[in-house]
Amino acid sequence: MTLGVEEELMILDAETYEPVAASHLIVGELGAGTLKTELHASVIELTTPICRDVDEVLASLRSLRSAAAERAARHGYVVAAAGSHPTAILDSLPVVQEERYLSMIRDIGHAARRQGVNGLHVHVGIDADAWERLEAVLAWLPAVLALSCNSPFLDGVETGMLSNRAAVLAELPRGGAPPAFESYSAWEVWVERLVSLGVMADYTRLWWDVRPQPRFGTLEIRIADQPTSLERTELIVRMIRDLVAEAPSRVTSRGDYLQNRWAAARFGVDAQLIHPDGSHLVGVGELLAFEPPAPEATLRRSAAQLVEETLRF
Repeated sequence: MTLGVEEELMILDAETYEPVAASHLIVGELGAGTLKTELHASVIELTTPICRDVDEVLASLRSLRSAAAERAARHGYVVAAAGSHPTAILDSLPVVQEERYLSMIRDIGHAARRQGVNGLHVHVGIDADAWERLEAVLAWLPAVLALSCNSPFLDGVETGMLSNRAAVLAELPRGGAPPAFESYSAWEVWVERLVSLGVMADYTRLWWDVRPQPRFGTLEIRIADQPTSLERTELIVRMIRDLVAEAPSRVTSRGDYLQNRWAAARFGVDAQLIHPDGSHLVGVGELLAFEPPAPEATLRRSAAQLVEETLRF
């Protein structure tokens, strides 16, 4: 249950708060992790090293955020954290001129240029069956999205969706929920076939809300909007770690998942979600308060506490 976390922060002009293409001025290795480029030049990715627990994750992110802010300030810029910029037009944001990003735009087109939204990616190291854990955690990911909603603006418009990032990500090929596979091996065969057909370069071109990361030996949960505060990052990382460890084993209905994903993005913590057994609607807090599979396994925080703490920040 080791952890690794990636945060995507915006680089803004210190006076106008408009995005600036300055990631090349900020990237670099630090003792606490790495500051990396992303697709858009006005975004910097903070990447922790492998961490033993959530406290270590937070210490790393705190150091990385401070370093990014200091480097930005030298040039008259600031860094800011949110799922989307309130006024920026997504497809006008400059792209980093690296082949891996340019090839993505050539392959995908306009939808790739629109990916100027920011997320929190949480890697959980596992030694269990990766696909079994992916299926187990999938039913609760809309609740994670609901608690993380932080992108109510799209292209300068308050759309009524609390997470516009979720809709923008769904524009990508191989986005949203992963298909149902019988096993991790079946997933591998499918990936290798698509690579051999030239559909995608490798498994990193899967932009699902959750995916295996065989290079790291992790399950990567990608559904959360980028939190503004580190306190909310802590909340979400703890919740995801506990869900990966304790969510009851089941196969999630993809149709129900799509409905729940939309409801979570639209209404946040007020969303009514289809229960994993398909029998009734539940609130976000109630869905997270599942019965653990073993008496000694309990979520670190109750659903009520999660909702209360999210609303307070």
